[in-house]
Amino acid sequence: MKIVVDVRGQTGSDSLRQYGEQRHSPRYPFEVEVRIYPRNSPVVRGHSVDISESGLAVILRLDLPPGEMVRVEFKVPHGEVEVWAVVKQRTAFRHGLQFLDSGPAKELIHRTCRQLAMEAAANSARNR
Repeated sequence: MKIVVDVRGQTGSDSLRQYGEQRHSPRYPFEVEVRIYPRNSPVVRGHSVDISESGLAVILRLDLPPGEMVRVEFKVPHGEVEVWAVVKQRTAFRHGLQFLDSGPAKELIHRTCRQLAMEAAANSARNR
């Protein structure tokens, strides 16, 4: 299953203002191949570091400036996600992406985070 989210009608400043709040979701280690499509550049390939319901941390060889809106594609255990995100921060090659109006993709991301949380809790219980 592939879910596509279209936010072409939004302006960058509207999106940033709407989604500018701080992260409130826990992060989970999550490593998959990621494809980033900046608006005026060819695809940038990288890999994820962690995921939350509100965003994704990725390692990229190319620097993307904070504030840039990008299309992101990656696989989760329950399907493929294609979603728009804004680059919130950059430290060396690590970029923090905040998901924008993820609509139907939000359910796939939520299910993935819920599964990762359960796996983390089970691993923690085993290590006690």
